[in-house]
Amino acid sequence: MKRLLRSLARRNDGTVTIELAMLAPMLATLVIGIIDISTVFGRKLEVEQAAHRSIEKVMQTTGTLTVEGTIKKEVMCQINGEDTDCTTGRMTAEEAVVTYTLECTDGDGNLTTQESSDALVFEAFVCAGAGATEARYVSVVVNDTYDPMFPINFGTGSDGIYQFSAEAGVRVP
Repeated sequence: MKRLLRSLARRNDGTVTIELAMLAPMLATLVIGIIDISTVFGRKLEVEQAAHRSIEKVMQTTGTLTVEGTIKKEVMCQINGEDTDCTTGRMTAEEAVVTYTLECTDGDGNLTTQESSDALVFEAFVCAGAGATEARYVSVVVNDTYDPMFPINFGTGSDGIYQFSAEAGVRVP
């Protein structure tokens, strides 16, 4: 019996299997984490591209929609895909926030800013004072979230969900 135990103690046939069994959960967690982070970066890039493409679209034409309508529709089409009205998918029109800005610089170089999310209010903005120069801008902020497979709170909010946004804008005449 002692001889059998000694021979078993000298053998190392199953050590690799035991080591793999000990490391497998850690390796699986690492792979899932890499997949989650890659998905977040991909979605962040997708949101940034949607914001920039919507501004490019509004610079080309607005068609029958308003500026805000064109921007929001283009954002939804970029994220959700080009179906009939681009509304089926994860992105809604509320996720794209359009802001109109008027910057006024007076003769002394002082800058004042007026902002609105309403195009009609924006059109009524004027720079006070004679000789003031104005610059008008339209910008969009697109917000999105991603719920990871395992909410480990690495770069996430307290609820474990990744929240990110992208912004794009253009100066308008």
